[in-house]
Amino acid sequence: MRKLILGLAATLDGYIEGPNGEYDWCFTDQDYGLNEFFTRIDAIFIGRKSYEIAQKHADSNNGEIVPGMTEYVFSKTLKTVKEGAVLIAEDSMAEARRIKEQPGKDIWLYGGAELSDTLMKEGLVDELWLSVHPIILGRGKPLFCEQNSRTKLTLLNSKTYETGLVSLSYSINKA
Repeated sequence: MRKLILGLAATLDGYIEGPNGEYDWCFTDQDYGLNEFFTRIDAIFIGRKSYEIAQKHADSNNGEIVPGMTEYVFSKTLKTVKEGAVLIAEDSMAEARRIKEQPGKDIWLYGGAELSDTLMKEGLVDELWLSVHPIILGRGKPLFCEQNSRTKLTLLNSKTYETGLVSLSYSINKA
């Protein structure tokens, strides 16, 4: 079965965006392991808000968030998505399970916060890959919403970059 990997940038105090949706604090001066990560995945799960933001920046990639990846857009409000993307509007958790069971590489849970929270609560996320940036925002959108129970993790990998960014990979221990 394919793994679903929640891969996000976060601040040291646990925010994924600032109070006004800003992410200008994210380092973009090097790849920070993204190209290696992209060799592991062939699909992306993305929520509506993140999809709309990503589409504004995808023009340089022929409209693709990551070239060559199948994009699954989870939304109850969108009626259409760009050609080649798959809109998931009904029975979304059953569809996520079905997609995970299909052959292929792993799947990147790109965002947003609501989709990530729902998939975490459903037990569908298998790994966390966090790029912890050396900044404290003080407020913003938290990485995790309140969960129903504790989630135990096992460290898979860590890497510290000279910029102070720390990359952390964890597997989620499933009961």
